[in-house]
Amino acid sequence: MSARVEEEMLMAHRVTEDKKDFGVITSKFINDQLNQVTGILSIFLGSIAGVSLLVGGIGISNTMFMSVTERRREIGVIKSIGARKSDILELFLSESILIGVVGGTLGLLAAFVLGSIISAVAGIRISFIPEVILGAIFFSGLVGVISGIIPAKQAAELDPVDALRG
Repeated sequence: MSARVEEEMLMAHRVTEDKKDFGVITSKFINDQLNQVTGILSIFLGSIAGVSLLVGGIGISNTMFMSVTERRREIGVIKSIGARKSDILELFLSESILIGVVGGTLGLLAAFVLGSIISAVAGIRISFIPEVILGAIFFSGLVGVISGIIPAKQAAELDPVDALRG
C-alpha cells in the first residue's frame, strides 16, 4: 500500500525517485521505532535496577558484617549454652532475609506512591501486576540471603571462648 502511495506522490510532484521531496511514513515504521525506543528504555531501566540490587546487596552485607562484629559476645553466650552452628547461621540468615524483604516492600510502596502521583499528574495509566509484586518481594529476600551468607557463616564459625573474651 505504501509503495502505491509513493508512486502517486511521485507522479503528483513530477519528480523521480532520486529527487523526491516527500516521505511516506507507515504505521509499521512508527511501530518499529516505538519498539526500538521501548527496548532501549528497558535496557536502561534494567541496568538501573541491577545497580540498585548490587548496592542494596552490599548494604545488607555491610549491615550483617557490622551486626556480627557488634554481637560477638552475644554469639559467644548463645554458643556456650548449646547453640549449634546451624542455629547461629539460621539466626543471621533470617535477619538478612528480613532486611531484604522489608527493603523490597518499602521500595514497592515508594513505587506505588510515585506511580499514583505520576498517574494523577500526567494522566498515564500505571498498572501493578500481583505476580510481579510477589516476584519483587521474593527477589528482595533472595538478595538478602545471598548478601547474608558470608556474615552468617562468619558468625557461626566464631569460637565461643574467643567471642566471650573479645
